[in-house]
Amino acid sequence: MSARPSALRVFIVVGEHSGDQLGFKLMRALREATGGAVAFSGVGGEAMAAEGLKSLFPLSDIAVMGIAPVIAKLPTLLNRIRETAAAIIADPPDALVIIDSPDFTHRVARRARKALPRLPIIDYVSPSVWAWRPGRAKAMRRYIDRVLALLPFEPEAHRKLGGPACDYVGHPLIERLDELRPDAAESERRQASPPLVVVMPGSRRAIAARLIDDFGAAIELVRRAFGPLEPVLPTTPHLEPFIRARVAAWPTPPRVVVDEKTKLAAFRSARAALAASGTATLELALAGVPMVGAYKVSPIEAPLKFLVRAPFILLPNLILGERAIPEMLQRECRPERLADLLNALLRDGDARDAQLAALARLDGLMRLDEGESPSGRAARLTLETRAAAR
Repeated sequence: MSARPSALRVFIVVGEHSGDQLGFKLMRALREATGGAVAFSGVGGEAMAAEGLKSLFPLSDIAVMGIAPVIAKLPTLLNRIRETAAAIIADPPDALVIIDSPDFTHRVARRARKALPRLPIIDYVSPSVWAWRPGRAKAMRRYIDRVLALLPFEPEAHRKLGGPACDYVGHPLIERLDELRPDAAESERRQASPPLVVVMPGSRRAIAARLIDDFGAAIELVRRAFGPLEPVLPTTPHLEPFIRARVAAWPTPPRVVVDEKTKLAAFRSARAALAASGTATLELALAGVPMVGAYKVSPIEAPLKFLVRAPFILLPNLILGERAIPEMLQRECRPERLADLLNALLRDGDARDAQLAALARLDGLMRLDEGESPSGRAARLTLETRAAAR
């Protein structure tokens, strides 16, 4: 880790590309907060490399999802955990920041804490201890000094579960509100005919495969009951061929879009949406788009629902503390039910008005202090945690 003697030395570890996005913004914010007196090392992707990080190894070595891919790469993953921890221990930094991907990053943190008990360790993005395996919160106190949470209810969840000190730093989406909010012309489009309906069956192939036929059948039922629609289906480049093949048989084929700019333009003009549980539901909610949420897991995973403690699965509902958005799960996720709910949101009336009123409350619940950004607050708390440990 090359730096002049007075520079703060921060080791950052991410495990997937979403963490890389948080990581590069944190690096930028730390550089601004220290007047440039900071040096970085660790594990990251292209965005962090553009900020000056030389990653120990390519992020693709560890950015895997799903049981089968993880098993296939297990020897590599274990080697990379050992390699990352060894690099930290061999040249101790002033602070270690782990970002999301707890199956990888927390194993690194535990090894680092065992060898370097005074090293400040910050966990940026709380694991979902409020929903799954709550005992993790208390266990984290042994090797995490501070948690930087993206969701406003997470600090209280950690307090109740006996977890480490936890602060809400803000979700990165609140830095993009200007991109999500419609202008006058887009607001008019939301009221025009045929209504634009966003359809999002999921960004992971397994989830999309379980939902896409139900979504297509629901859109057709709505078209028959409501009239002409303009469905738009945003997806990712790696899923595009699969999605196009599956929607080709829809009676009303959607317009498939891949780039982020076109997706956000659809959000700003949409009258309503049908979406799989995930970050997309929070994007849609902040854009003020009423929606129906849905989710299906595999038959093998279905019995695990009894171990999930969260009252809701959609991020906007969790933040609001109420089921403002319908959640159609497993057997409830039927085309007829989805169509009924979506049809009600397309029409003016109580269902649409109630959801719009709930979504309007999200800003207040997720707002930060004036002039503070999520990455800026994360940088400030990282520096405070390091200072407290000196």
